[in-house]
Amino acid sequence: MRAVVATIAEAVDECAATAVWTLPDGELVEALDELHVLQQRLAAVELRLVREFDGRGLAVAQGASSTAVWLRGRMRMSITAARRRVELAAALDAGPAVVSEGLAAGAVSVEQAQVITRAVAALPAEVGPAVVDKAAATLVEYAQDYEPVVLRRLGERILQVVAPEVAEEAEAAALARAEKRAERDRFLTLSDNGDGAVRLSGRLGAEAAAVVRAALEPLCRPLPGDTRTPGQRRADALEDICRLALTAGELPDQGGEPSQVVVTVDYDPLTRQLGPGLLDTGQTLTPEAVRRLACNAQILPAILDGAGQPLDLGRQRRLVTGALRRALVLRDGGCSFPGCDRPAKWCQGHHARHWADGGPTSLSNVVLVCGFHHRLLHHGGWTVHITPDGRPEFTPPAWVDPTQRPRRNHYWPRQ
Repeated sequence: MRAVVATIAEAVDECAATAVWTLPDGELVEALDELHVLQQRLAAVELRLVREFDGRGLAVAQGASSTAVWLRGRMRMSITAARRRVELAAALDAGPAVVSEGLAAGAVSVEQAQVITRAVAALPAEVGPAVVDKAAATLVEYAQDYEPVVLRRLGERILQVVAPEVAEEAEAAALARAEKRAERDRFLTLSDNGDGAVRLSGRLGAEAAAVVRAALEPLCRPLPGDTRTPGQRRADALEDICRLALTAGELPDQGGEPSQVVVTVDYDPLTRQLGPGLLDTGQTLTPEAVRRLACNAQILPAILDGAGQPLDLGRQRRLVTGALRRALVLRDGGCSFPGCDRPAKWCQGHHARHWADGGPTSLSNVVLVCGFHHRLLHHGGWTVHITPDGRPEFTPPAWVDPTQRPRRNHYWPRQ
C-alpha cells in the first residue's frame, strides 16, 4: 500500500505543477468533478486504516488515551474532527456494506456517508436487517441527487419509504419512548448566582413545552419602541404569568396562607427613605424593586423593630383589588400607557405616587399598566399623573421628548 501511496503522491505533484489557468472551461469543470470523486475514494481508504488502527488499540500502545486523541496530535486536527473520523470508520465497518462501497467508489461523499450511517443507526431494532439494508441502499441512491442537509431530512423518514407497513407502528413506539423519557427527565431549577440574579434551567416534555409556549407567546410580542431581546421578552412574560397566577388567588395555600412574597425592610427607611429589602429567600432587593413590588401583587411588607421582632405585617389596602380594580379596568380599559394594547388581565395597578412614599391606593392615584410599561415607569424616567378629567397622562423623559409633552392612550374606548 505504501508503494501505491507513493505513486499517488507523484501524480498529485504532477497535478499541482499544472498551470490551471491554461485549462479550457470544460476541462476545468471535469477536473473538479474527478478530483472530488478521488477525494472521497481516498477518504474511504483512510477510514479503513483508521478502523484497523483503532481495532488494534495502537493509540494506547503509543501513549494516547484514544484513537481520536492520537489523530489530533499526529494529524494536527481538531478533536471534534478526529472523533467524527473514528466514529464514521466504526459505523462504516459495522453498517451495511453498500455505504462503504459507495464511498469507495466516490458515489457518496464523506458528509453524505455520515448522514446515512446515522439515519440507519436510528432505525428501530425490530425492523430487521433486511429493512436496514434496503434503507441504506435507498439513501445511497438519494445521495446522487441530494446534498447532506436534504439527505438528512430524507433519512428521518426513510422507514416510511422502504417499510411503510411497519413505519407507523415503529414511529408510535418511538414517540411513546420519547414521551416516557421526557416525563422521566423533566426538571426545573432556580439557582442563586450570588450576583443578584437567579439562573433558571430545566427540561420539559413536548406537551408541557407546548403549554408553556402558548402561555408565553401572547406576552412576548414586541411593543412599539420595545428594545428588549427575544430572550428578555420571554423572561418578562414568565414573570407576568406568575404575577397573574398570584393575583388570581387560585394557587394552593402555603402553611394556611395564600401564596405570597415577604419583603423585610427597616422601619426608618420605610417611613423616611426606602432602603434595600430582604426577601424570605435570603436575597436582597434594591429600593426600586421594593417600590415596584409594593405597587401590586400579593406582597406583604414585614416591618421589624431594632430587635428584629415584627411590628406590623400587612397594610394590604395598598393592593389594587376588588371594587377598586373593577373601577380601574372600567376607566383605563387595558394598559393605559400611550400606544399599548395589552388587555386588562395582563396588567397591574401602579401608584402614581409610590405607596411606599405615602401614596394612597385610590382611583385618583392608581393607573393600569402592563408588566413591560410598569418596569418602564420605575426605571425609564417616565412619570404619570391623573388629570382633572380623571384620565392618566404620561410625561416622557427629556431624552425621549425635549418638550416633555404629556401623552395619553387612545387605544381603549372610553365610557
